[in-house]
Amino acid sequence: MTDALLTPVGARALNALGLTGCSAILLVAFGYQVVDGELPCPLCILQRAAFAAAGMGFALNVCLGARPGHYAIVVLGSVAGFGIAARQTLLHIVPGTGVYGSALFGLHFYVWSLIAFAGLIVAAAILCFFEGQFAARDRPSSRARIGGFGLASVLLFLAITLANAGSTLAECGGGLCPDNPTRYEFWDSLLGR
Repeated sequence: MTDALLTPVGARALNALGLTGCSAILLVAFGYQVVDGELPCPLCILQRAAFAAAGMGFALNVCLGARPGHYAIVVLGSVAGFGIAARQTLLHIVPGTGVYGSALFGLHFYVWSLIAFAGLIVAAAILCFFEGQFAARDRPSSRARIGGFGLASVLLFLAITLANAGSTLAECGGGLCPDNPTRYEFWDSLLGR
């Protein structure tokens, strides 16, 4: 019964939606970094990398068609991110330890990350129940085009992931990232400051 509920085209659209969600999360974090000057801590950078890894699984499903291995990438990236976000949440949950960064709707980004990673794990697991999306992948005639929404979601994801990678290089300067970053190490060393 679940075979008819989710076709390969429908799966591609849902994966594009998941990819857009990962991109939106990375875009909001990057926006706070660029606009408000809130440089990400090392754990924040690792969470961004985990969102990029989870997004890569969705992007593969959008570009190549849904496969269980691609959903495994989403789950593994999300499990890693969940662990990192849980660690950061536990670091700041103790009274008197302070917090890192701004709050968004009353919760800090690392708490939102914890919630989002849990949601990604559940979403990928639910999508795996629909086997109809996998059945047609071997037939050449069943290859569907990515479509406008799929292409836009992949391009947005690539752009924001590359922007985050570039900002990480600028912040850490190719070495260890500072615990409480206040400047872009790479630019300062390049300009001799």
